[in-house]
Amino acid sequence: MTSQDSGGSSRLPQERRVVTEIPGPRSRELQERRAAAVPPGVGSVLPVYVTDAGGGVVVDADGNSLIDFGSGIAVTGVGNANPRVAERVKAQADRFTHTCFMVAPYESYVRVCENLNRITPGDHEKRSFLVNSGAEAVENAVKIARYATGRQAVVVFDHGYHGRTLLTMTLTAKSMPYKHGFGPYAPEVYRMPLAYPFRWPSGPENCGPEAAAQAIDQISKQIGARSVAAVVVEPIQGEGGFIEPAPGFLPAIAEFCRANGIVFVADEVQTGFARTGDLFACEHEGIVPDLVVTAKGIAGGLPLAGVTGRAEIMDSVHGGGLGGTYGGNPLACEAALAVLEEIEEGKLTERARRIGEVMLPRLRALAGRYGAIGDVRGRGAMVAIELVREGTKEPDPALTAEIARRCHAKGLLVLTAGTYGNVLRFLPPLVIPEHLLLEGLDVLEEAFAG
Repeated sequence: MTSQDSGGSSRLPQERRVVTEIPGPRSRELQERRAAAVPPGVGSVLPVYVTDAGGGVVVDADGNSLIDFGSGIAVTGVGNANPRVAERVKAQADRFTHTCFMVAPYESYVRVCENLNRITPGDHEKRSFLVNSGAEAVENAVKIARYATGRQAVVVFDHGYHGRTLLTMTLTAKSMPYKHGFGPYAPEVYRMPLAYPFRWPSGPENCGPEAAAQAIDQISKQIGARSVAAVVVEPIQGEGGFIEPAPGFLPAIAEFCRANGIVFVADEVQTGFARTGDLFACEHEGIVPDLVVTAKGIAGGLPLAGVTGRAEIMDSVHGGGLGGTYGGNPLACEAALAVLEEIEEGKLTERARRIGEVMLPRLRALAGRYGAIGDVRGRGAMVAIELVREGTKEPDPALTAEIARRCHAKGLLVLTAGTYGNVLRFLPPLVIPEHLLLEGLDVLEEAFAG
């Protein structure tokens, strides 16, 4: 990736431009209209109202051009206005926008499933089907696992995030804002410790084997392995704070699942489609899941998600047991086919690795200057810093919010995350020009300097 990269062939100038305060007057006016029309439970990281976006920038209604380190939460890896995606969607819209695959099917749905079967880890025979969102895909993965095994219990992990439906918010660890006041929750869900290197009591070097042994022991004693239908885990946790489980943890859990007939489900909603420098994050340690859940980066911003898995598991469900009115909408399927072409032809896994090679050394150097940065972590274009009170590991969410505010004011869109609200996470588009990536890091450094 070089400074000459076109940013996904965006027609927009690939530059940071701050012409008003952020948010500006037009965005504030729109925010007032929003308050009268939209409930406050629907939040926004930064209330600037977007008129254009592409490559590595987001342009608001006041003419400010912000560097995008969020990608719509890892959705627009190929850019917000990728020409190949736009052209295929427009062409499909001219033909038809919907028939419902369960009523009158079409080839693009089948082609997306064929591609998912081809690119997800493992050379076993696979099947895929399509839904609308990551939460819907996770929920269907649990349904399938329960049906195939005849068991009910589902195991998830501390700090995990899996969605906002009744079942998936039950699977999610963080109470506020995702679960608070929305109970009672779904039954037969059990939470286990995660290998969180920065916070493991005996140190990161012991984290992987100790956390795996502890989780396996608790599953065996408290639930009973033969009662567990599925273990659902993010290979790198997203909303939980970009926690990369310590080496050895995930392979040990996967092996335990294989030995006990438990369906191992990799939630690759945020980590999939080249984001981490591998096509899927579980490839990093050679893990072959039984089921893989995908969404976010799959379709360049159109709503699409998938469940891909071993044929014998996927084929176990009776006819009519899976589906949904909009699942695999033809516009979204065409977008997904375009995204897969962009990833493969544009070598976006390599570009994601390059982003990590640029960002991680800069962030580690920043941590060397500011004791408030307790940890730097991540892979590829999915990296984060965890902020603490200097000299401790006590989370500092107030400083995290302040650094994010300073970045936003200077024209850099960043996201926060973490169980304790003390993580700055960075998800630049995989097509971001390198000069914008470097400038964004400069802005971050300025934010820490005050």
